[in-house]
Amino acid sequence: MKTEPLIDSAFLEKLERLAIRWQKSFPGLVGGHNISHFAGSGQEFLDHRQFHHGDDLRAVNWRAYLRLEKLFLKMFQVEPRIPVRILLDCSNSMTTGVISKFDYARKLAAALCYVGLVRLDTICIQPFGRELGDSFLCGGGRHRFIPAVKFLEQLKPSGVTSYFQIARDFISTYPQRGLLIIISDFLDDAGCERPLQYLADFGHELILVQVWADEDRAPGWDGLLDLTDAETGEKLEVGFDDAARANYTQAFDAHARDIQRVGLRNSGRYVGLSTATTIEEAVFGPLTRAGGLE
Repeated sequence: MKTEPLIDSAFLEKLERLAIRWQKSFPGLVGGHNISHFAGSGQEFLDHRQFHHGDDLRAVNWRAYLRLEKLFLKMFQVEPRIPVRILLDCSNSMTTGVISKFDYARKLAAALCYVGLVRLDTICIQPFGRELGDSFLCGGGRHRFIPAVKFLEQLKPSGVTSYFQIARDFISTYPQRGLLIIISDFLDDAGCERPLQYLADFGHELILVQVWADEDRAPGWDGLLDLTDAETGEKLEVGFDDAARANYTQAFDAHARDIQRVGLRNSGRYVGLSTATTIEEAVFGPLTRAGGLE
């Protein structure tokens, strides 16, 4: 049986016009507003990408144009680059929803990874649950994208989430400050706001991407229900009606606002995404409007 690709080639072509955007200034590092697309002293040629309106004509490979009658932009590596790390939630709570939050998060991570690789960023994909999993580091151009996709496709959700443990492990594992994109449902019984603040206090710039299924925010259930926690297995019996649903949605929105405040008060960004939103809409809509991409 043929499986659906994590991300299709037509969408990848649209992503080539984008770049991951920084807000903060990291001393001694190049990135964000300082992206360079053309040759200069100390730069090493690495790759080409398609030319888009607004690109610098000085970076066009005119020899390739004479042969192929297409415009390609020469891309050069500038060192050192700001490290971009994608923390991807692989806990069991991400498996819930008619549209799997886990599959949605993987597709979004793949899209962001491709945007970074085209712009010659160094990308680290770091799965997590209770602890940090094995990571995948890639850089040097789009030719590293296929191995990144294979890595994402092989990930399996399991276990519970512990943001306190993740924050401690991440700070000790990655001492160099950089841009940290966290893709998660941010569901942790112990809370996630303080651990996220620790990451910001350490000097990382945060882009917080909260992913939820529509039934996470507004469950359509009625009556007496036996609920089982997807991560802990704990069982709970509740009565659900319109009033309970309204209270639940209010509590969910308050939780989302708490996460948003952590991002915004630390010069970061926050994006909330329902899995009903297509990945393309998410990238060119909320993520771009929030300033995560440009």
